[in-house]
This record gives sequence, structure tokens and C-alpha cells, in this order.
Amino acid sequence: MSSIAGSVLPIERAEELLLTLPGVLNARVIAGSNGEVTEVHILTTTEVSPKQTVRNVESALLANLGMRVSHKKISVATSEGPAAEAIRAARYTPGLAMPAVPSPDEAPLPMPTRSTKRRLYFEDVEVRRSRASGMSCRVTLRNGEDVYVGEAQGLETDRLRTETAARATIAAVLQADAEGRALAFEGARVIDAFDRQFVFVALTTRFGRESALLTGSAEIRDGIETASVLAVLDATNRWVEL
Repeated sequence: MSSIAGSVLPIERAEELLLTLPGVLNARVIAGSNGEVTEVHILTTTEVSPKQTVRNVESALLANLGMRVSHKKISVATSEGPAAEAIRAARYTPGLAMPAVPSPDEAPLPMPTRSTKRRLYFEDVEVRRSRASGMSCRVTLRNGEDVYVGEAQGLETDRLRTETAARATIAAVLQADAEGRALAFEGARVIDAFDRQFVFVALTTRFGRESALLTGSAEIRDGIETASVLAVLDATNRWVEL
């Protein structure tokens, strides 16, 4: 393993973690001489988009290992058909070589296209507390002139405050999705990293017959509930634009 500042950088653990992400066939994390992660190469199937894979990699490394890796250092290559099946079968073979893939800075950018959908923006979160029923959370999102409101109830603990705000946000997001797609809440955690606290959320949705994991994070600055809302939007805004 590589070391940095007297501690062990968990390269092997990071690679094992990345192999658990949806669609990932193989993963290679490369560290420089000073122990800093310089490159992350990912090989995936086509079931998850490269952009979402990059986001999943960033969130998983931060939430589980406290490793913050810029998206510019993450390159994604896709494979499908028999080649993908062969790699999937050999994914745990030590020393399996990753294909050469261009870095994001070198890869040609696709021609821009106009999205028919717009992002949702956070407008307000209202929290009400009751000794009898715990807390209720009301989240308001906006898309242009359209306003969407979601509500949820839960008990008054840090963990459940996080989950309640996330569930209220999901309810608002689902109102904005005219296609009626499925979006399920998997969990939310408050994590400590880099002398700061973050809310990390995980959601699942479906693309055709396959399920996909959506992850998002936000630093806690203006309260747990606000960070929970922003973390859900971080996970779902690209989903809304699909």
C-alpha cells in the first residue's frame, strides 16, 4: 500500500469498494510518489452512464474512506457483450490490466445538446417539532415558475432528521418527474471528513430492467436538514434531466 503523512492510503480497499458500484467491471487506483491519488481508471458496462459512474466513485470514496478525489482524475471506459462478461468473470484476478483510457482533460467533448428538462433548485425547508409526533419536514423545490412541495415525518434524532429531510425532498422530486419513474430512498448518513461534516445519501431508480444507485453529498453548513435536501438534489438533478 502507498503511504502519506505517516498513514496508509487504502488503495486496495478503495479498489475493492469501487468494484461494488453498479456496472463497474474493474477499477484501478494509482497513487503518486507522495501518496496522493493521481488517477482512477474505471471499466463499466453501459447500464450506468459515465457521468453517474464518476459521481458514484467520488461519493463512495469520500463516504467510506474519507478520500476526496477530483472528477478530473477519474476516467471511465465502457464495455459490453462477451468482452464485458469475460472481464466480469476475471474482475477479482490480481494484476488484471485495465485498458488504456483517456483522461477527462484529454477526451474530446461531445457536441452540446439542449435538454428538454431543467434542474430542480432548492427554495426552502421548514421543520416543525412536536413532543407528541416528533418532527415534520416540508421541502420546497422550484423549476422555473413551477413549485414542488414534499413532506415527511420522523423522530427527533440526528440520523432521523437527516432521513426525514431526504424523504421529503424525494417526495418533491417525484412530483416534478412527469414520467412517473421510480425513485426509492436507501439511506442517509452524516460523515466526518477533512474536519468537516457531510450528509451522504443513497437512492435507487430503474433504467429499463436494471436498477441503478444514485448518490449525492453536501457539506453541513446551514443545518442537517438543508444539507440533506442539497445531497438529494446532488444525486437526482442529473436523473431529472435524463
